[in-house]
Amino acid sequence: MKGLAVLLVCLLVTPMTLAGTYRWVDENGQTHFGDRPPADAASDEVNLDPTPAGSDAAARERQQRMNDFLEQSEKERAERNEAKAREEAMAEKREARCEALRGRLKYLDSVSRIYRINNEGERVYVDEEENERIRREFRARVREECNS
Repeated sequence: MKGLAVLLVCLLVTPMTLAGTYRWVDENGQTHFGDRPPADAASDEVNLDPTPAGSDAAARERQQRMNDFLEQSEKERAERNEAKAREEAMAEKREARCEALRGRLKYLDSVSRIYRINNEGERVYVDEEENERIRREFRARVREECNS
């Protein structure tokens, strides 16, 4: 019995929702709207577009908050990408510098004697103790700057 009542309600509700909306002007010039055309006046059927779900103030506010959130997220993503690009560029520079330092260290290890150029442009070779000190300091510098 309950199922039959639900079926009857559904059958009655459907025609009401599909019913048209009519507009007419009475003898006083006032415009009226209704779901049935009047018997004593000419009327036009009007197609009404339902109000979109997002047109109320709360929905607009939610939409605005969502747009603000998306803008903020995009801004943060761009900032992270820029920071990452800067870090990568610095890492590349650091690696290039370390590669040059390692090359110089390899050269220092391969030569038997190290020299300096004096004010007259002549080579002045340093003694063995100075050679070892220079190599030691340079190795420490490479380890410190390149973590190797």
